[in-house]
Amino acid sequence: MQAVFMTAPGSPEVLQIQEVSQPLPPENTQILVKVKAAGVNPIDTKLRQRGTFYPDRMTAILGCDGAGIVEAVGADVSQFRSGDNVYFCHGGLGAVPGNYGEYAIVEERYVAHKPVSISFAEAAAAPLVLITAWESLYERGRLAPGDKVLIHAGAGGVGHVAIQLAKIKGAAVATTVSSPEKAEFVQTLGADLAILYKQVDFVSEVLAWTGGEGVDLAFDTVGGETLQQTFPAVRVYGDIVTILEPAASTSWKVARNRNLRISLELMLTPMLQGLTEAQQHHGEILTESARLIDGGKLKIHVAHQFPLKEAAKAHQLLESGGITGKIVLLMD
Repeated sequence: MQAVFMTAPGSPEVLQIQEVSQPLPPENTQILVKVKAAGVNPIDTKLRQRGTFYPDRMTAILGCDGAGIVEAVGADVSQFRSGDNVYFCHGGLGAVPGNYGEYAIVEERYVAHKPVSISFAEAAAAPLVLITAWESLYERGRLAPGDKVLIHAGAGGVGHVAIQLAKIKGAAVATTVSSPEKAEFVQTLGADLAILYKQVDFVSEVLAWTGGEGVDLAFDTVGGETLQQTFPAVRVYGDIVTILEPAASTSWKVARNRNLRISLELMLTPMLQGLTEAQQHHGEILTESARLIDGGKLKIHVAHQFPLKEAAKAHQLLESGGITGKIVLLMD
């Protein structure tokens, strides 16, 4: 099979396509997936730049997100059979091969049936951002019907899914975007207020929108100074969830004075810590998300598609910033 290997930490050019042996037949509760598409995520570019979590296991195949067709199943697999279309988030961190390749071995409990109404490309773009947004809003942020939520970078991969999940829950959504085109895009997803943060102060806009009180929940998908800048936009005793590591220079004074509840979200934790039940929960999130997608309540926006051999170009584009939605690699 063909796969794109990360040969060493560095620039996108370290991603090289090679011919390698197909994975061994699946054992017990494993399934062998013929991968049709793989999502490209910021974690991929970060690992490529600095090295994987397991540097002693180089070279590595990156790519956490995959979608494809079940080729074979282990003897104890009960939920899937050969020919099923599936999607999943597993591998790609350095411990086991990722999905920048034509085949992948995955435990069945981490996998869900692909939504029937979308393409393999759209399905491959979905898992990591779906799980991240779901856990951030529903589990960390405890979003409730009628809440007001601020979502940063609403046109991005995680952001555009988070807007829709918030609306499904019955929340009102404000989101920051960088251009009028992106403002129009997020409004098609249901955003109630699109804030052009380069032109106006987003805190002032949020406070005006909430009658001076602040939002019930803020979701930071940007990191850096954005986390600290968001504190005064959250109501007293409100919540803020970030998917980035807070900067060492972050001043927590405003957050403390407002008695904010701070939550950290890293959807990779179950993979990194070997938490089987948590990874199974991720499969359950994908199963429920598939129902929402097929019910017309949730859309995945794929902005760019590249053939597998052009993985380096996909990384270059993602690192250039400002992408609306997701980037996908196609195996065919």
